[in-house]
Parts: sequence; structure tokens; C-alpha cells
Amino acid sequence: AADRAAARTARDPSQGLTGVSDETLARIPGNARQLVLVTGKAEDSSESTVTLYSRPGPGADWAPDASWPARNGAHGWSPPAERTQGDLTTPMGVFSLTDAGGLLPKPPGTKFPYDRSRLFVPSGQGVNGESLAGAFDYVVAIDFNRERGVSPLDPRQPDGEDKGGNIWLHVDHDGPSQGCVGIPKEAMKTLLQSLDPAAHPVIAMGPAGF
Repeated sequence: AADRAAARTARDPSQGLTGVSDETLARIPGNARQLVLVTGKAEDSSESTVTLYSRPGPGADWAPDASWPARNGAHGWSPPAERTQGDLTTPMGVFSLTDAGGLLPKPPGTKFPYDRSRLFVPSGQGVNGESLAGAFDYVVAIDFNRERGVSPLDPRQPDGEDKGGNIWLHVDHDGPSQGCVGIPKEAMKTLLQSLDPAAHPVIAMGPAGF
């Protein structure tokens, strides 16, 4: 009986997550019940993995729901305080997720505010010269240096233009990004159909062990 009681009260110190530090764990809000975890291969790598986690309530351990290959900034990762516009890094840290949009209609069941606009068309080419066609078919804005509660297209950058902005989850274009996180198109649809503002979703992202 004592062993059973100990098993019930034992707590995984990692809260069911792997590849994150105690500092990052502490930054995840207690009321968040959905988490998008982006784990980079290395600090200077553009390869990463995105895993969608959920938990039944505050304080409970996280359980994975789905996972996909991903790409991040061509030059890897940087702390938000050190990131500069055009440095081709993705900002590390924990950020809220509040707004979505895209060139295509929102997938059935999408709960986020969704701005469908013809302006979700990228210009130019990717870092490696690849086509960006379809990259913004679906977008979830990452709340780094942006106003919340507005379209991902909103240009305001509260912390200054030198930090860069428009950091999004979007459709992978078969190449590294300038700072966004790209995942397969079907994965973006799944995220949009899964994320719920009532669950206070956040994204935690950085190289393994961040």
C-alpha cells in the first residue's frame, strides 16, 4: 500500500517534457494547457522538431499529442535580447499564441481569430533560393515583438524594428527560414484545429536543452 501511495504522489521533475531546462519549465505559465514545443537540433542548426503537448489542468504533467519535423532560422537560435533584424535566427524562449491567418480559408474547427487575406503571399525566394509558394497558406503568429489580438500581418513591433518581427509558425517551404518555424502543411492544419484560446496555448522553442 505504501508503494502504491508513493507511486501516486511521485512527480516527474520534467513534467513530461524532454529537451528543456528547469528555467524554461518555470517560464511556462501555470494556466497553459496546450504547448507547442520546438526542439532544435543544435544552437546553429536550422533543423528541429515540433511536438504538440496538452495537459488536463494546471500543475498536471504534459502528454504529447503529435510531432512533426520542422525547420527554423538558417543560422539557428538566439536569445531574444540578442536577436537583430535579418540575422536569420529564431528567438529562443516561451511565447504566447493568440492569432492566426492565411491565404486559404481556416480549417474547420479553428478556434483562433483567423484573418484570411490575399496579402499572405511571400515575396522573393527562400534562404537557399527555394520557392516560397504556399508558405503562408496557414499561419499562427508567435507573440514575439508583436501586438496581440490583431492579424499576423499587423506591422507593429513594440520592442523596436531592430529586433525583427513577423515570427510565425507556417507551412514548410523545404528550406531554412529567416526566423520563423516551418512545419508540413497538414501539421499546420492540425495545429489550427487543435489550439484553443481557452487553453492558453504557448510555444516554447530553442535548441535542445534550452
